[in-house]
Amino acid sequence: MTGAPLPPDEVTRLLVAWRDGQPGALDRLIPLVYDELRRQARRQLRRERVGHTLQPTALVHEAFLRLAGQSQAQWQNRRQFFAVASRVMRRVLVDQARARAASKRGDGLTRVALDDAVATGASPDVDVLALDQALDRLEQLDPRQARVVELRYFGGMSAAEAAEAVGLSLATVNRDWAMARAWLFRELGGER
Repeated sequence: MTGAPLPPDEVTRLLVAWRDGQPGALDRLIPLVYDELRRQARRQLRRERVGHTLQPTALVHEAFLRLAGQSQAQWQNRRQFFAVASRVMRRVLVDQARARAASKRGDGLTRVALDDAVATGASPDVDVLALDQALDRLEQLDPRQARVVELRYFGGMSAAEAAEAVGLSLATVNRDWAMARAWLFRELGGER
């Protein structure tokens, strides 16, 4: 894994080859996307609670196992792949939080720092399960805003990266981000 910029055309070509079932396509794809997936995982896990046991490599591997299991996925291009990967990482983290909460039998909820990227002012702590449920509600009201939050918070993407991933202008993503942050802050009870 070199950390060099991703060759978008090659990633797209391999995604299509993988989708079409070409032997070896997935093996050639993994080295091209692995560093970016780890970068997304590291950014996401920095927001997790102190003492969180999941490491970036484990999050990437779990997410990739789930992605690889989607043999019928209609991969179109690099940005769509990374957008789906951010959603899968969200599901991995939510599933892990649910398992922890179930094992504690209500003894306490898993909390993650929802930095000032989602709330203005001081950084509140928000239950990852509550955030997931709030995002599901936001998706019913405004799917695009929910997608922007998912990419920025769970995918760890910058506004520019999220804009590229969803094919929107940076101004539109920034506007959606601001509106979604305010909605989530109110929806989550302005917890600090």
